[in-house]
Amino acid sequence: MKKIFRYMFALMLVGAVSTLQGCEDYFDLEDNPNLVNNPPLSTMLSTTTHKTALNSYRVANITSYFVQYLASPVAGGSTDTYQVTDYTSTWDALYLAMADIYDMKQEAMEQGAASYVGVANVLMAYHLSLVTDLWGDAPYSEAFVNTTLTPRFDNASSLYDETLVLLDEAIAALSSTESSFELDTQSDLIHGGSKEKWIKTAYALKARQLNKLSGTAAYDPQAVLTAVENSYTSNADNATMGVFTERNPWAQTAIDNADQLLGGWLSEQLIQHLNGTSNGIVDPRLEQIADTTRTGTYVGTPNGTGNVGPASSTVKDESYIFLGSPLTGEDSPLIIVSYPEVKLIEAEAALRAGQSQRAYDAYLEGIRASMELYEVSAAEANEYLNSSLVAVGAQNLTLADIFREKYVVTYLNPEAWNDARRFDYQYAGFTLPANADLSNFIRRVAYPSGEASKNPNTPDVSNLADPLWWDA
Repeated sequence: MKKIFRYMFALMLVGAVSTLQGCEDYFDLEDNPNLVNNPPLSTMLSTTTHKTALNSYRVANITSYFVQYLASPVAGGSTDTYQVTDYTSTWDALYLAMADIYDMKQEAMEQGAASYVGVANVLMAYHLSLVTDLWGDAPYSEAFVNTTLTPRFDNASSLYDETLVLLDEAIAALSSTESSFELDTQSDLIHGGSKEKWIKTAYALKARQLNKLSGTAAYDPQAVLTAVENSYTSNADNATMGVFTERNPWAQTAIDNADQLLGGWLSEQLIQHLNGTSNGIVDPRLEQIADTTRTGTYVGTPNGTGNVGPASSTVKDESYIFLGSPLTGEDSPLIIVSYPEVKLIEAEAALRAGQSQRAYDAYLEGIRASMELYEVSAAEANEYLNSSLVAVGAQNLTLADIFREKYVVTYLNPEAWNDARRFDYQYAGFTLPANADLSNFIRRVAYPSGEASKNPNTPDVSNLADPLWWDA
């Protein structure tokens, strides 16, 4: 059900422009007499948890084209075809949220509110990962203090290390029994004030971060598994946010598309991944993700090609983001990290560690939990799980099996692009977009013009096919 946002007025104030002093130097925000100078921690918590989920959506609305969940209805769409594209608005949204998070942490530390410090650390770690997984090096150490308008760009690998420090500190703070007061249950829009769930989310994000190093010499599968063991145990633990001014933004995209403001077209790659074309089995999650065409079929749009139907507008010749989906309906929550994803992280780490039975059990449980999340019937889920393609046995499980399933689990989640890069885009049937600007798959994005124009420390990016430091 759609929740009522009790602090919407406060959110509108801080959503339009940051209310908090920490970001004023960096963004050169002018004084605004209408802003709240000293918002209570509860309001800061509602703002930061709300912005975190919306920023996950904003980033996914870029990366979902790179992994071919989505495709532009127009031939040669810039994100579709790996052109240098200006993502200034996304960069600014991420940093404005990080400024809010920074100030919430400072205020919480002053008040001895350890639980709020812990949540702030989790949210900051997540935002840092979003920034560095898109761009690499980024401002952080000088970004939120009143010392410079042109903060230096910290090394991406050091920022990765910082995310792990933040998550460990979050776990310690959330485990403390000495907090001056606890999380406000109404204001925590992700976990409803549950410290136990926040601790599990910190471990889930830690497992995700540690697993990102799978292509490097620093990869430690046992460390990944240890984080998993302290993380989610069911979909009830998922980090989600379902509070909106009107509706889930993916649902708004679907509504806009029906009104000829075109967007949310599903890629041919995604449809063929699910309909049996690429993998040899029909995935029952297909009908919970996509709508059918006017002929009752599922048809995706090839990336880079644009509308392949006979018309130049939406006439249901192709499949779009679906209002009937549990993930993209009007009241559907945005998913930041989920139990099915954690189980497939476990499956991968266990397989790399030589623990084949644990890997296989986690793989099957991840699929089962994903079916539950997509509201697939038990009969259809069991039929899929018992098929020869899926039920391969512990000794025959491969990384390709795990990544095939994780591609569906992380639908419309930013983490999908990290997986695609780690897997070198080796999904069945996966090809470069038509008329791509690169001869290889995209590995990073260019720094936004809004940042480059005001900060001379902004690095130059010469080739979007150049991998980030962890993308071996």
